[in-house]
Amino acid sequence: MLIFVLFSALSGVAQPNPFETGATTAPANKIDELVFAKLREMSLPPANVCSDPVFVRRVYLDTIGTLPTAVEAESFILNRNSNKRAALIDRLLARDEFADYWAMKWSDLLRVKAEFPINLWPNAAQGYHHWIRECLRQNMPYDQFVRAMLTANGSDFDVPQVNFYRALQSKDPQTIAQTVALTFMGTRIERWPAEQRSNLAAFFSNVGHKYTSEWKEEIIFFDPNSTNAEAVTGASRAAKFPDGTSVVLSPDKDPRAVFTDWLVDPKNPRFACNIVNRTWSWLLGRGIIQEPDDIRPDNPPSNQELLAYLERELVSSGYDLKHIYRLILNSKTYQLSSIQKTNDPQAAANFAFYPLRRLDAEVLIDAVDQITGSTENYSSAIPEPYTFIPPGQHSIALPDGSITSAFLEMFGRPPRDTGLESERNNRVTAAQKLWLLNSGLMRQKIEQSRMIQYQTTSGKSPREMAVGMYLGILSRFPTESETQTVETYFQSSKLGRREATVDVAWALMNSDEFLFRH
Repeated sequence: MLIFVLFSALSGVAQPNPFETGATTAPANKIDELVFAKLREMSLPPANVCSDPVFVRRVYLDTIGTLPTAVEAESFILNRNSNKRAALIDRLLARDEFADYWAMKWSDLLRVKAEFPINLWPNAAQGYHHWIRECLRQNMPYDQFVRAMLTANGSDFDVPQVNFYRALQSKDPQTIAQTVALTFMGTRIERWPAEQRSNLAAFFSNVGHKYTSEWKEEIIFFDPNSTNAEAVTGASRAAKFPDGTSVVLSPDKDPRAVFTDWLVDPKNPRFACNIVNRTWSWLLGRGIIQEPDDIRPDNPPSNQELLAYLERELVSSGYDLKHIYRLILNSKTYQLSSIQKTNDPQAAANFAFYPLRRLDAEVLIDAVDQITGSTENYSSAIPEPYTFIPPGQHSIALPDGSITSAFLEMFGRPPRDTGLESERNNRVTAAQKLWLLNSGLMRQKIEQSRMIQYQTTSGKSPREMAVGMYLGILSRFPTESETQTVETYFQSSKLGRREATVDVAWALMNSDEFLFRH
């Protein structure tokens, strides 16, 4: 019974409130000016600014998909430099985990997995993932990143980006066009008139495929004779871009390159709009246009001026995505508390507070394993080479969506079949709660963790142990009332010191504060 009393006591919001500050919400940059102006117009009060412990945990999870260590959290919280938040953002954007985490997000959109119905095969999937990660690590300009995929030719083993044309459930031009529009324009063309869909598909009607003597190797290339009979006679043909502009396609030029020139042109708002809206959604929990992959005329942005500003910033920066991350992360809008001041449903759509969101499956299991010093067992249904996963592998860095675990499946990792954002399911289920509360594996991870061993053998007092566990699990110092709860539990529990420590860690790791971004 005592453990449930402990869990109840440690799961609530303690006083004084450790989650927000009384700092001013005066705008820190142009983003804030546009967001706060809209909030004033709608008479919606913004939340208070989040506290340093909340910020350090939030920005680690949102930027690199990784929980700060106890040392990292403590160092940031105790730092008195007024510029420490901006400095931390810069450090995180330069870390290797940034490339790992965002390669994971892009691999969801680009359907990087070996297993049916995509069938990239393990070596091609891993090569594709490595290329994506390297582009992100080097901060390749976004227009170049997209151009490299859309105009790619060569072997799926030697030119990884050609796998964009293989990571599809069908190779017909309509499917390619649908995927291009969804991924790089945030548009679902199933709703377009048939003629407009055909116009877009025409730019991908000369994508050729051929196999080699190498097992499962496939060559993607521009084939002027594949579906365009006019090209045989050397004739040109007319085509139309999605905005209705006409163009003449030369038989000796790849139509994909013509389309890409139109797509990434700085004057084309569809391209920049899609990626800045997605980026905002990834960091703030919802798009300025919501859903972020359902951009259409009758689904307007909640703040048109904000969206236009981010588009201009992306183009003027040379399509530098880290510039957009930096703008958003440094804004007061991003740094607002998750404790809202109004129940008006328009508050969420206009970013009056930071939204609560359960951690992604990969991020959550990595956090559990970081705290406990354990590792997850991964496997692949593909009985081929290139699927060996060494011990200590982080889930956010898995190179192939076919490599999985029971935990990832239970906690909503996307199947990577369609490239839709909605494939990822972060809703909390009863099965997830039972796994965290009762599973033998979770209990084993905690009982055998380095944290428990250190806390119980270091000679620390229960008060000191509470500080260590709160910093390691929740990235903050415990409040006085929480410390007293832990001390009382150690004194009243008939369990030994080790068992009581396990119970405290178990209670903290089952709290909403641990399981959610906040």
